[in-house]
Amino acid sequence: MDAKIDAPYRPDTGESTLFVMLVALSFAHLLNDTVQSLLPAIYPIIKASYALDFGQIGLITLSFQLTASFLQPFVGLYTDRHPRPYSLAIGMGFTLCGLLLLAVANHFTMLLAAAALVGVGSSVFHPEASRIARMASGGQHGLAQSLFQVGGSLGAATGPLLAAFIVVPHGQKAIAWLALVPLLAMVLLSSIGNWYARQLALKRPRSRSKLTFEGIGRRKVVLAILILLALVFSKFVYLASLSSYYTFYLIQKFHVSVPHAQILLFLFLGASALGTFLGGPIGDRIGRRYVIFGSILGVLPFTLALPYANLFFTAVLTVIIGLILSSAFASILVYAQELLPGRVGTVAGLFFGFAFGMGGLGAALLGMLADQTSISFVYHVSAFLPAIGLLAYFLPGRLPQQ
Repeated sequence: MDAKIDAPYRPDTGESTLFVMLVALSFAHLLNDTVQSLLPAIYPIIKASYALDFGQIGLITLSFQLTASFLQPFVGLYTDRHPRPYSLAIGMGFTLCGLLLLAVANHFTMLLAAAALVGVGSSVFHPEASRIARMASGGQHGLAQSLFQVGGSLGAATGPLLAAFIVVPHGQKAIAWLALVPLLAMVLLSSIGNWYARQLALKRPRSRSKLTFEGIGRRKVVLAILILLALVFSKFVYLASLSSYYTFYLIQKFHVSVPHAQILLFLFLGASALGTFLGGPIGDRIGRRYVIFGSILGVLPFTLALPYANLFFTAVLTVIIGLILSSAFASILVYAQELLPGRVGTVAGLFFGFAFGMGGLGAALLGMLADQTSISFVYHVSAFLPAIGLLAYFLPGRLPQQ
């Protein structure tokens, strides 16, 4: 009997999904991304304090994103061969150093260095944490990735709130108070590392998987990976326009206060967290290709309408955009991992790294475009990025079971 086209992958396994470990990983992801999201959340503060232009703001984002982007694939490749259970806690130590440097920075170069250190911590965290999430999935890979990633989305939404209620009233040095966040994460990740070490000790060494499937040749695998990367490009460059410049857009176009703009940013990021949570389980049930196609291309009408909306409908549209667009990444990541079995860390490092890199590059280029034109023009241009989602039509409709 022929398998259903794009049938969800459910391996026959006797292991139950380890929700306790998945929740712990999700919470660690929340703590990690809370620190990361402080960077764009405090941009209005440091822009005024250091008289920065939008191009320099984009360079700060680029500094963070590039260290994460370039290092993550290499970290994933290395840990596929040599797992390091306690690298997660060590990586969070870099994040802690970056946060403390951000609190005392008094020069633009120090801001760049602080952002780069946070990026190094991120490059270590994501590939190994994604591997542990898959290990604890019990075969429900979409659900596991969604639970893991929703922590990051919630952390991204928490950062602007901390900025609004702690950093804005008390100034840049108040960032040091938030050092408790990465410290707590280091303790939690040490405990997760203990569990991971025990699991590695129980597993027998296995031969490395080939990069092709029966019925899906190497060329089709490579093409599918390139399409997925193009979709990640469209998603994260558009998200960069919102995460980095949405507050400026609201302040300039609608003359809202900084705390008001950050609360609206929180609504967008909260909707993104919900979309992240829903995307993986839906992909497990109906097929990841459908989720990928519907998420990227389906958001296009709303992005096209956004530049013409008033304040109320701007808030409504960004919530819808966050909800739909964010549902894709868990399915994209698991789909790619199923294309390249045995390369879980490499795939996670490649896609997380590429996402960060494209987000950082997009933020820098969009910042320069905003300096030459206007913030409003940026949203007119970036509105067409989700049209790249048409490429999802060419993804293989069915993957062999692993």
